[in-house]
Amino acid sequence: MIIFVDTSAFLAVLDRDDRNHARAQRHWESLIRQEVTLLCTSYVLVETVALLQNRFGIHAVRVFHEDIMPLLLVDWVGEELHGGGMTGLVTASRRNLSLVDCVSFEAMRRRGVERAFAFDRHFREQGFADMD
Repeated sequence: MIIFVDTSAFLAVLDRDDRNHARAQRHWESLIRQEVTLLCTSYVLVETVALLQNRFGIHAVRVFHEDIMPLLLVDWVGEELHGGGMTGLVTASRRNLSLVDCVSFEAMRRRGVERAFAFDRHFREQGFADMD
C-alpha cells in the first residue's frame, strides 16, 4: 500500500507544539510498523524543509534529512507533473490552494494513491481518504 505524506503531516510529527502532534505521531509509528510505502513529491520536500528551517532551524532540517527522508519514495517533479499541477491550480481558481497541493493531487492520481497522511482539508475535498 502507498500512502501520500503531506507537509502538514511532517510538521505535525516533528513539532511537539502542533495541535495534531499526538495523532500524527501515532499514525507515523503505525505506518512505519506496517512498512507502508510513504510517497511525497520533491515539492513537498522543498516546502517542508523551508518551513522547518524557518520555524526551528537547521537542526530540524538535519533530523528530517537524515531520519525521515530515507524512508520516503519521492516523485521528483518534472515538467509534466508540474504542468498537471499548474493546470489544476489555475482551473480551481482558489486563492488558498497551493501549487504544492495541486502537484501532490496530480502525483497521487497518476500513481493511483487513494489515501493521504495530511492535516490539510484540501486532500479530502479532492476525494482522497485520510488516516482517520
